[in-house]
Amino acid sequence: MAEFYPAGTGPSEGSGVIVDARFCAKYPVELAIVRKVMKLTTGNFEIMDVNGDLLFNVDDRVFGLHDKRTLLDTSGSPVLTLREKIRTMHNKWKVFRGGSTEESDHLYTVKTSVVFQLHDKNLDVYFSHNKEEKTRDFRVECEPGVYVVYAGESDAIIAQMHKKHTTQSVLYGKNEFWVTVNPDVDYAFIVSLIVILDDVNRPDPSVLGATLPLVPILPLLI
Repeated sequence: MAEFYPAGTGPSEGSGVIVDARFCAKYPVELAIVRKVMKLTTGNFEIMDVNGDLLFNVDDRVFGLHDKRTLLDTSGSPVLTLREKIRTMHNKWKVFRGGSTEESDHLYTVKTSVVFQLHDKNLDVYFSHNKEEKTRDFRVECEPGVYVVYAGESDAIIAQMHKKHTTQSVLYGKNEFWVTVNPDVDYAFIVSLIVILDDVNRPDPSVLGATLPLVPILPLLI
């Protein structure tokens, strides 16, 4: 069984600044991430801390041949831009610093581990300098009831997340994720993985002939 390493133990590649030092804490960070399923306008993701204070939201407008999402801080400034590459064998996303999509601001690439997988898709993460992509820098794996973010090919867990299902979530059209981020791990990076994970594992109504569910969650934090 994999171990959740305390700060200062475990492989060094499992911690440190990826996006910005302001998103690294010396203590475990608990987050609630809510996606408003029935909201057709932009900004259907909200990311909050344990006190219910907003940390980020997501502008998820679609542009041309790329599905683009921008992670915004509380001032509305772009932290990360997530851009999906359309028509690839793997669901492939490139993540850029701030509001840029220039290669000079490319931080990391995220793609599904397996080409053909209907649900509970795992993700592989490669830093921009890892051109050959032979060894993963991080990976996200689906385990019973939880998604786990690992450092590289090791068993060092840097974050864990689970999707909360409640009667209220089905009634109010929201999906809720509860996340624990290890100390000294960049939680903006973890949030970006969850936004991508939600997208690649979301049923496609055009394929399934399904309609959007009438909701997910209750008042966020208690």
